[in-house]
Amino acid sequence: MSTFQAPKGTYDLIPPDSAKFLAVREAISAPLRDSGYGYIETPGFENVELFARGVGESTDIVTKEMYTLTTKGGDELALRPEGTASVLRAALEANLHKAGNLPVKLWYSGSYYRYERPQKGRYRHFSQVGAEAIGTEDPVLDAELIILADQAYRSLGLRRFRILLNSLGDKECRPVYREALQTFLRDLDLDEETRRRIEINPLRVLDDKRAAVREQLTGAPKLRDYLCDACRAYHEEVRALLTAAGVAFEDDETLVRGLDYYTRTTFEFVHDGLGSQSAVGGGGRYDGLSEMIGGPALPSVGWALGVDRTVLALEAEGVELDLPVTTSVYAVPLGEEARRALFGVVTGLRRAGVAADFAFGSRGLKGAMKSANRSGARYTLVAGERDLAEGVVQLKDMESGEQRAVPLTGVLAELTKLLG
Repeated sequence: MSTFQAPKGTYDLIPPDSAKFLAVREAISAPLRDSGYGYIETPGFENVELFARGVGESTDIVTKEMYTLTTKGGDELALRPEGTASVLRAALEANLHKAGNLPVKLWYSGSYYRYERPQKGRYRHFSQVGAEAIGTEDPVLDAELIILADQAYRSLGLRRFRILLNSLGDKECRPVYREALQTFLRDLDLDEETRRRIEINPLRVLDDKRAAVREQLTGAPKLRDYLCDACRAYHEEVRALLTAAGVAFEDDETLVRGLDYYTRTTFEFVHDGLGSQSAVGGGGRYDGLSEMIGGPALPSVGWALGVDRTVLALEAEGVELDLPVTTSVYAVPLGEEARRALFGVVTGLRRAGVAADFAFGSRGLKGAMKSANRSGARYTLVAGERDLAEGVVQLKDMESGEQRAVPLTGVLAELTKLLG
């Protein structure tokens, strides 16, 4: 037993389960790669102010959940709690928006960190795949991203997820709604911290999950009643595009998401098989974020999908992923001469794209064959001194049990043919 354990609220990805996570990342990113999104990777930590400005100083993420540190040089840094602010910062720093091809379409994958109360589906270290389309205001772009996420989930075999959709308005109509909402909320019986939030960002109160608060929110003003004509038309176009694409969604007028930078389109993917932590991903439009962090006006939209929560959703539905085999051929040498000969065969198989492994160490035939069986290999190669003297190796089909001699010089071609 090791002296050390993984920090509370984190997890290790260990074979064979880690293969599920790799498959989920691949499935989520595949539609993005086919739709013009280029890969971007940002540092695991950023200047604290980037998240304070972008995510919002009134959010729980900034006020309670960020891991922060002060460097020896006095810089205030934070482990990234989400991906959008970092990706937009990197795009601005590299002047991608000036290359003349808008929107700038980017996707990313990585680990994120929030100090939260650990529970199933909510971790202090978690993995996401995200996508951002920067620099264009177009309902077709909003619809594209939602459709691509839906496509990714369906390619994995998920069926019991729901898409919640809402509009948060813009700088023209939201202030009027904000004032009406503040007037309503000030009359409620709320704690001091929530009352402070009313003055900073009252929409965040609508996102409160506590039953005592939610009961009082009945009768709160609805943002849909305050949308300006432009925002209403924009939202209706997103809805029409999704409907035309055959993507089912539910209108949720209470959906506000947890970050301050969202405007207009906002959406969430939820799975009812996950209990209280039902959100598996979400996103929306953030037309003012670039200006918040010192950039030019760049209307943008994006999402992030949780890899760990998607794996939990697959398990809740009993979906078994069609994972690639880790080993197709396993070589068992008997003697030093056979070790050199079979290692050469294994090397050749690998170069030909065949997943092959080797019985390392000085195990006997019985122990090596147990390892071959545990590896899941379809075929096993066995060779001893007598086999090599005859210029052959023994090829065993692990499914049928059939074993036959194959010329050593032709074994690579034979296995390549058998495995297609």
